Amino acid sequence: MKYLVVAAHPDDEVLGAGANIWKLAKQGHHVAAAIMVSKAEARKNLSGTLAEDEEKAMRILGVEKVYHADFPNIKMNTVPHLDLVQFIESCIDDWKAQAIITHHPSDANIDHQETSKAANAACRLFQRREDIPRLKEFLYMEVASSTEWTLNSAENRFVPNMYVEIGKKGMEKKIEALKAYAGVMRTYPHPRSEEAIKGLAAYRGAEAGCNYAEAFQCVFRSN
Repeated sequence: MKYLVVAAHPDDEVLGAGANIWKLAKQGHHVAAAIMVSKAEARKNLSGTLAEDEEKAMRILGVEKVYHADFPNIKMNTVPHLDLVQFIESCIDDWKAQAIITHHPSDANIDHQETSKAANAACRLFQRREDIPRLKEFLYMEVASSTEWTLNSAENRFVPNMYVEIGKKGMEKKIEALKAYAGVMRTYPHPRSEEAIKGLAAYRGAEAGCNYAEAFQCVFRSN
């Protein structure tokens, strides 16, 4: 199956679904990524080698193709919604995606929210065009230091209903890919520390009765 991971920033794809991406690639599925804010200019300690970092991380995970847009960092809410949707639609069209993984719409980061909304709209492309494969799966991923910060009680928070066992090897590959991004990892107890990332995977695994897991909220899934 052909998966498209739609992420707001470089590194979000690893934080949210890195081990699952690696596992899917190892199983023979095909994975591409669409990065909405390629330059991430508002990032603290922005790496001068971000493009090279991203390429290395994608190679570690087995991502076959990466699409890039240059929407403004932490300002995606200033971009017309249609522009965001049409970029994602172009990626779906080119990749012939059958499954999409993206941010939860209640993430604290505004770029994550806008990416999620646009992906939700774009996922209906197969209903408008007969030459586009039917979308079989749509998942929200959990991005440490953003997803858990949905503090507004009026929002529907991330509620996992799908767990992917990643095991020790998957966990190692996720950490390896994160470390490829200079300046992303932090010291414990930051949510993006190695200890916290492993702890979350251990906790999600314990919830599902497996050895380390990444959690997702499945919006729909069909055969």
